[in-house]
Amino acid sequence: MTQEALLQVEQLSKSFGGVKAVQGVSFGVQAGELLALIGPNGAGKTTTFNMVGGQLRPDSGRVLLGGEDLAGLPPRAIWRKGVGRTFQIAQTFASFTVLQNVQMALLSADRRIWQFWPRAAAHRRAEALALLASVEMQAQADRACSELAYGDVKRVELAMALAHAPRLLLMDEPTAGMAPAERVALMQLTRSIARERGMGVLFTEHSMDVVFGQADRVAVLVRGKLLAEGSPQQIRDDERVQQAYLGTGLVLEKHPS
Repeated sequence: MTQEALLQVEQLSKSFGGVKAVQGVSFGVQAGELLALIGPNGAGKTTTFNMVGGQLRPDSGRVLLGGEDLAGLPPRAIWRKGVGRTFQIAQTFASFTVLQNVQMALLSADRRIWQFWPRAAAHRRAEALALLASVEMQAQADRACSELAYGDVKRVELAMALAHAPRLLLMDEPTAGMAPAERVALMQLTRSIARERGMGVLFTEHSMDVVFGQADRVAVLVRGKLLAEGSPQQIRDDERVQQAYLGTGLVLEKHPS
């Protein structure tokens, strides 16, 4: 990479007993960039992803965010350093309204989650509405999350993840369970927000239409090692990737950008 990456993963390794789940994996994510981390089942992508997010402590290697090593820190500490996260199954409060969910995230960002409950409904209301506007959900601010379509719940979760203005956003299978049109719309929105905020995005994904249509770069793991890294077109054309994971027909299929 021609400039210093926002996120720089260096020689990450993790074993479980005698199983080497991740072996010396290195990659970087630039500010404003979407990097897809993909691989077949058992490739080590979830383990790698969880080491970056703090759910797992690496055996060796570094996770640098803006030059600061986060490897081994707990998830809460990593969140405080400017790393947001969304989950494969959306994490929202179903009985709360859309607006209340985002206000809860803002209360957490302000370290006031258990304080001032009588005033919670007014807490940073304008900022919460602005976050909802950024994910195109302001019109549904007063609806309970339980009433929303799943694609809209994922948008609310994205707004919540943005509440503490992260420099890096980790997205674990962000489009799982969504219809094709919803998948593309969510990731196009994420890409637009990342560009606007200068926020890096690292995501895992099984939907190849999302990977090849929305990612700026793709990193492919196989058997715990980084097999290939490059633009979606470079990955489509890489014979090693075709043989090890994707299959020629799927790799060469044209996807909308």
